[in-house]
Amino acid sequence: MKRILVWGLAVILLAVAVVVGVGSSLPVKHVASVRAEYGVSPAEVYQAISDHARHPDWRPSVDRIEELPPRDGRPAWQEIASSGPLPMELVESDPPRRMVTRILSEGMPFGGTWTYELTPVAAGTQLTITEMGEVYSPVFRFVSRFIMGHYGTATTYLQDLGRKFGKDVAVEVVL
Repeated sequence: MKRILVWGLAVILLAVAVVVGVGSSLPVKHVASVRAEYGVSPAEVYQAISDHARHPDWRPSVDRIEELPPRDGRPAWQEIASSGPLPMELVESDPPRRMVTRILSEGMPFGGTWTYELTPVAAGTQLTITEMGEVYSPVFRFVSRFIMGHYGTATTYLQDLGRKFGKDVAVEVVL
């Protein structure tokens, strides 16, 4: 029995060492871009994505939004989800073409920006989200790269937005 416990502990320690080692070798910064098309106007898409207070209405992963004091005159808020709070700020707003948000990452294991680019297309609007992410913890870098994937959150966001407009959308990874 003691031998099994020792081997089990050795396997766990080896797995932790591999995760930390591989995570440490990964770059802190990454870029991930995805896009989808919606059968509504850019103004309608922009209204939906820029009205962060209404995101819990169509994003199942967000329980509620809490407004934060403005940062340097820019709107700030916090998404509250089962995974914890995610403080954000609006960096740029050019309706209905472009919006940039940033994670207020003080004390968090990750940070970065999302750039939303809306392009009119024959069927309505193409929305591209580009994540310029930073993952500070080697363990979380490993998880972000190999388990969650850098594209996962933005892909889910685009799919949720499609359901808001009454349609399942195909999400394309932009290389």
